[in-house]
Amino acid sequence: MKFFEKYLTVWVLLCIAAGIGLGKILGNSVSVLESWQIYTINIPIAVLVWMMIYPMMVQIDFSSIGGVSKNWKGLALTVTVNWLIKPFTMALFGWIFFKNLYATWITPEDADQYLAGAILLGAAPCTAMVFVWSYLVKGDANYTLIQISVNDLILPVAFVPIVKWLLGVTNVQIPYEVLITSVVVFVVIPLTTGYLTNRILLQRKGKDWFEQKFLPALRPVSILALLSTLVLLFAFQGEHILDHPYTILLIAIPLTIQTYFIFFITWLGGKLLRLSHPVCAPAAMIGASNFFELAVAVAISLFGLNSGASLATVVGVLIEVPIMLSLVAIANSWRY
Repeated sequence: MKFFEKYLTVWVLLCIAAGIGLGKILGNSVSVLESWQIYTINIPIAVLVWMMIYPMMVQIDFSSIGGVSKNWKGLALTVTVNWLIKPFTMALFGWIFFKNLYATWITPEDADQYLAGAILLGAAPCTAMVFVWSYLVKGDANYTLIQISVNDLILPVAFVPIVKWLLGVTNVQIPYEVLITSVVVFVVIPLTTGYLTNRILLQRKGKDWFEQKFLPALRPVSILALLSTLVLLFAFQGEHILDHPYTILLIAIPLTIQTYFIFFITWLGGKLLRLSHPVCAPAAMIGASNFFELAVAVAISLFGLNSGASLATVVGVLIEVPIMLSLVAIANSWRY
């Protein structure tokens, strides 16, 4: 596991401090960034998110889908969990905590925002980081690649209606065209560009150059973009966090419960289907983790940089690595 990924939570905490400090120094002048947008897309954030997502999309090899028949049970399990269970359990846990258990501590408006952010996280299954988790649990690399490729094909089709329906059910209304625009900008365009880059470079430069030269050169770009996005978000959120320092903890609790819940039901499903450990383990990891870059981008497009929904998605980034590393330890201790 790379140094940055291993200590992602540390970098996020540093970005929280830097962002809050920057927001305190700049005051209201930082809000000018929110006006830099075309239609509903904030230009600085769009550039940063593309820099985050493109290096992930360029790694996807859709030709791997041809081997789907070899691991069809594992694929069916993860697709079912990712798209038919996970978004709805996330909405349920969010509703229980934000709208009911936390009613004494947060306003109804904040509850709606945090719930919206949680739903965006739950509806966005993980992509690139899954390669890391699969490697750490000694997962089947071919299965992992097929699953990620299938998820990326389903994402542009399923994400919009699931999010729209769940947000409507929880009384958070958003314009349908805004959500579609966000998915086109932050999923379809990077996915198409990444696929074309993958095909062209593999044909012209070869696999060794692509994996040993091109992909490592992209990694610092993705890291810098992620850290810059977090600093901007917390520059906007700093005042709210300082006034309500317990907010991050309140948001983290249902997100953490959801992550462990999805892991365990996927693991149980894999055991019932008699999947081998190298398939069952990464299946559970894929189900538990989130495509937080997409969730952050869409939350900003729909609700703004200083929204509670954006803050909730960033908390997802904060807790991702320590929770997933604990699940790696569980998966390895349960090896069979």
